[in-house]
Amino acid sequence: AVVAAVFDTMIRPRRGQAGANWVPAAVVVAFCAGYWVVTAKAIPGWYRELRKPSWNPPNWIFGPVWTSLYIMMGVASWVVWRSSGFQGEWIWIYGAQLFLNAIWSWIFFGLKRLDLALINIALLWISIVICTVIFWRVSMWAGVLFVPYLLWVSFASVLNFRIWALNR
Repeated sequence: AVVAAVFDTMIRPRRGQAGANWVPAAVVVAFCAGYWVVTAKAIPGWYRELRKPSWNPPNWIFGPVWTSLYIMMGVASWVVWRSSGFQGEWIWIYGAQLFLNAIWSWIFFGLKRLDLALINIALLWISIVICTVIFWRVSMWAGVLFVPYLLWVSFASVLNFRIWALNR
């Protein structure tokens, strides 16, 4: 029911529009999902060799989880864009959290700096909280779509800390 309501909200044209425009939605979803491709390459090698806590998820789970999260982020941003366009504070905080998300992967998997990744993910978490609140104010559905991302990054923050502690 929630998914149906979100998609109904997304495809219903705004006042003054002839019909729904799927092109911006497709571009935003593709852009968000593209970040996962870079990270996926490091999981089978370096990441597998790190000491991790017993509650670390299996490596295969990261692909489906992040793909789902990026799709939800893309849809949420599209819903907000339909309501406000590229104006207001949302575009800056959304861009900031995307940037922090992207560089976390580069820091953690590329530079293999677990300590700097921990600082980055704390900033990412804060930016996601702010973005979720802003999105919620524009559209409840956009805010709801950001909640799983916030929960996963909360878990990932604790995991990042634990992996850092185990591998110092």
